[in-house]
Amino acid sequence: MSFVAVRDVRRSYMLNPGSPFRKPAVLKALRGVALNIEQGEILGLVGESGCGKSTLARLLLGIEAPSEGEVTIGDRPISSFAPRERAKLIQPVFQDPYSSLNPRMTVSAAIAAPLEIQNWGNARSRAAAVERMMDAVGLPRYLAHAYPVQLSGGQRQRVAIARALIGEPKVLVCDEPTSALDVSVQSQILNLLIELHREFKLTMVLISHNLAVVSHLADRVAVMYLGRVVEIGGTDAIFNHPRHPYTRELLRAMLLPKQGKGLPDLTLSAEFPSPVSPPPGCSFHPRCAFASELCSRETPALAPVDGCEAACHHPLAG
Repeated sequence: MSFVAVRDVRRSYMLNPGSPFRKPAVLKALRGVALNIEQGEILGLVGESGCGKSTLARLLLGIEAPSEGEVTIGDRPISSFAPRERAKLIQPVFQDPYSSLNPRMTVSAAIAAPLEIQNWGNARSRAAAVERMMDAVGLPRYLAHAYPVQLSGGQRQRVAIARALIGEPKVLVCDEPTSALDVSVQSQILNLLIELHREFKLTMVLISHNLAVVSHLADRVAVMYLGRVVEIGGTDAIFNHPRHPYTRELLRAMLLPKQGKGLPDLTLSAEFPSPVSPPPGCSFHPRCAFASELCSRETPALAPVDGCEAACHHPLAG
């Protein structure tokens, strides 16, 4: 049984409600997402901006509730957890480590805050736990009384990671954890996440538009397009033998140009469609070089394809 399960989840938002100037519209951010995440696994979620990755993160964290469907942890609906209970079980690491930290709190106070909220221990035991966690994430102890403005971007993200882990959660949701950092610091944070995943036996959801980051960390990868998962499988299989045309185009866009061969020739033939009025059938069909009349008429379901699952009427050959 999967540790974290997303069961046919849909999330819609009403736009322009009650506006006298614009017609009401429904933005369909998630349109029937189903995922199973095993305990101790790192699942990567990738896709273009607007595909629903961050919306799914908010549902996993219990910040928002699905319009339809259910998110469970340990076979228990996340909606059934009290806020403190949920916070002890699952924690986020956000994209911008500066805006996610209180500028008026010292490093030690920020890291200790979850323990105080949970009424864990006393001042002395909390201080000792903060020191241990600073050691675990590679923060020098002399920074305990520093403020976020005095830290580098990498140090701020280490504080955010320490704060997330000090309560010993089982699940960590990392939403673009390195995108706001300098390239020279990104690899340090990625390697730190790998070490912490192993040390704390974490289940992790890694959300990123950066496929190189996902390939470095994830055990499996789920590719999202316009509110749906269009392909899911082991990292090696997804990166070496993509079965969905959209996954292939994402990978080709990531690849560096080869000397003498110019830039990769992408075959996307249209712009990213609006989630307010998604295309019928397969949502990717207006941009797909392999689309047929069937694709514009029927929505494909995820189905096994050579060890992966792809939602495609014409999956690519290996």
